[in-house]
Amino acid sequence: MNKSMTGYGQAVYDDDHYAVSVEIKTLNSKFLDANIRIPRVFNDRELTIRNMITETLERGKVSLTLEFTNKQEAMSKVNLNEKLFREYYEKLRQLSESVGSSSEDIFRLAVQFPEVMETVENGADREKEWQVIEKVIKQALDQCNNFREMEGKVLSDQLEDYINSIRKYLDEIKALDPQRVEKIKSRLKSNLREFAVAEELDLNRLEQEIIYYIEKLDIQEEIVRLTSHLNYFMEILNSPKSMGKKLGFIGQEIGREINTIGSKANDAAMQKLVINMKEELEKIKEQVLNIL
Repeated sequence: MNKSMTGYGQAVYDDDHYAVSVEIKTLNSKFLDANIRIPRVFNDRELTIRNMITETLERGKVSLTLEFTNKQEAMSKVNLNEKLFREYYEKLRQLSESVGSSSEDIFRLAVQFPEVMETVENGADREKEWQVIEKVIKQALDQCNNFREMEGKVLSDQLEDYINSIRKYLDEIKALDPQRVEKIKSRLKSNLREFAVAEELDLNRLEQEIIYYIEKLDIQEEIVRLTSHLNYFMEILNSPKSMGKKLGFIGQEIGREINTIGSKANDAAMQKLVINMKEELEKIKEQVLNIL
């Protein structure tokens, strides 16, 4: 099954103790390029998260954002020593009055004195927190992966349509080819016979040259190879595993055969069909870049 490298996943968890939110966005990239934003207290888990991303999403430009709140920790994180604050405030006020100074900044100064604001450690269980976070990350990754699969199905249908269009133009080329060869042969014979008679040249030798020239314009081998490449592209497209890079390589081979047919065509009607095939191939190249 083909997967797109464009994806989105989000998962949340909320209870009396924890609030967790994970958001994942992915875009196409030749390799895995993960940008992970997590709270500093979980920096030691970054490698674990990166491995989870690699296992599920494989490659692409990935942006993961984790937001976490320990509600119990948030409620008891800061303690205000109100008694000490009042003592500092009153002393500062009295000092301000004694020197005739403004008392506007007394509150701010009193709060900043040592031990007025105290950070209280509540013994947070980081391992238990991580167990909750890990589940939410897995849910977001699974959702992103499902999104990629759905997008991959759309891309596969589009690619199949483009391949079928190239097949249709190739069939038209095959139908035109006998007439093209005859037209070229007839034109060459007519022109060369006139030239040969005028210049008294060997007609048999000219006949051999015509045959050689016609053989150089033959596109049967290119048609066979192009058909084979189109079949192989569809085989890989319908394989159980997503193989975007391989599809890209096959697309390059398809392009070589189309270009060779175009260079040998020497026929206006056939050149138009070649241009149409190139246009479909460009669409294929663009979409294949999004396939995992």
